[in-house]
Amino acid sequence: MAVTSRALARRLTATVVSCYRGRRQAPAVPIAATATAAVQRTVKPERARRLCDVFINHRGADTKRTVAGLLYDRLVQLNLRPFLDNRTMEPGDKLYDSINNAILDCKVGIAIFSPRYCESFFCLHELAMLLEAGKKLIPIFCDVKPSDLLVADVQSHPPEEIERFRKALQEAKYTVGITFDSQNGNWSELVSRTTEIVAKSIKEERGR
Repeated sequence: MAVTSRALARRLTATVVSCYRGRRQAPAVPIAATATAAVQRTVKPERARRLCDVFINHRGADTKRTVAGLLYDRLVQLNLRPFLDNRTMEPGDKLYDSINNAILDCKVGIAIFSPRYCESFFCLHELAMLLEAGKKLIPIFCDVKPSDLLVADVQSHPPEEIERFRKALQEAKYTVGITFDSQNGNWSELVSRTTEIVAKSIKEERGR
C-alpha cells in the first residue's frame, strides 16, 4: 500500500544515517547531525518542482558506467527526465533532498540489480522508498539471479530496517523484470527494450 509523502519523509529521518554508511562515497566525518538537518530542510511534496520521470536505482560501482549510464542517455534522447545521481545533480544541490524528491516525484523506477547490489544499504533504502511510495518498478537483473539477492544482517542497522529492506527486495524479486548477461547479451537491445517499457509505463501512469 502506498504511503503519504509526509510519512516517507519521516521514514527518511530514521533511516538515512544508517543507509548512507554503506555508500562508498560516504563522508568520513560523522553525518548524524547533517542528515537530520537535511531531512528537516526537505522540500514539502506539494511545493516540490518536478525533478524526474524515471528514477534509476543502481549500485554505482557495478553499473553506472554500463547499463545505468546507457539508459540515462537514451531516456534523455527520448525527452524524458531520468534521475541518475551524479548525472542529474549539480554542484550545490542537496544530496538527500534531491534523491528524496526524485523518488517521491517519479512515475517509474528502474532497479538495476547486480551481484553486489545488496551490499549497499543506500540502494536498498531507495528501493524500499520506491515501493512504499507505490511507484511502478521495472527490475533489471544484470549478471545475477533473483534468488541470489539477499539482505544480510548487519549489527549497525536496526532490525526493523533490515526487515524493511528484505520486504522490498522480496517484492522486487517477484516482479516480472528483465534478465541480462553482460558477457553474452546485447547492450543495445537491453537499452532499447528497457526504454520502450519505461516510455509505455510513463504514458500509462500519466493517463491515470
